[in-house]
Amino acid sequence: MAVLPWRVFEEYWERFDEWYERNRAVYESEVAAVEAVLREIGAEPWRSVEVGVGSGRFASRLGVYLGVDPALPLLRLARRRGVEAVQAVAEALPLRPGLDAALFIVTLCFLDEPLVALREASRVAEWVVSCIVPRLSPWGKLYEARRGESPFYRHARFYTLGELRGLYHAAGLEPGPCYSALREPPPGPRVPEEPVRGCVEEAGFACLAGRSKPIRSSTR
Repeated sequence: MAVLPWRVFEEYWERFDEWYERNRAVYESEVAAVEAVLREIGAEPWRSVEVGVGSGRFASRLGVYLGVDPALPLLRLARRRGVEAVQAVAEALPLRPGLDAALFIVTLCFLDEPLVALREASRVAEWVVSCIVPRLSPWGKLYEARRGESPFYRHARFYTLGELRGLYHAAGLEPGPCYSALREPPPGPRVPEEPVRGCVEEAGFACLAGRSKPIRSSTR
């Protein structure tokens, strides 16, 4: 029987969380990119949810007080960081509509059904923000080369930005603002890097916002 990707995060939760301490400048650069997207789309962090919240590293820094994740050890860490963390999967969110944004911060690559998850996110939030490691970037190529030595990358499916836009269109989302960070190749910047507006395929981290397309009614 295949191992569910999120089970890996339950087993290696300490290793996952400690990565952010060892790569502080990379982490801070990614946080800045997410902040830039939220600011442009006018989404209030406290009215948003992080899907795949993990240990709450991003949510707690961004002021996103609601998160969902299936991995219990990581949820416990998120709660210690002040996040209202709920055990759930991305494809079936136990949430009502009315949120400003649903965030997928390096989460889509670990989902078996990303399209279902995006549609579910658009049900509960006006905006969907997906942050990915573009597959064709030096970072994406590095992570794919490390599949055999990493329990995390072994289960990941990296996307190009074009493929992410394709998922958005299939989910009924209109692509909007995009911000990129980590334009410096691995091992990355020594100090936090300011994000740039636009989707940069060569960058190691790109956040694309998408909004539900309005339903056009025909008139006779």
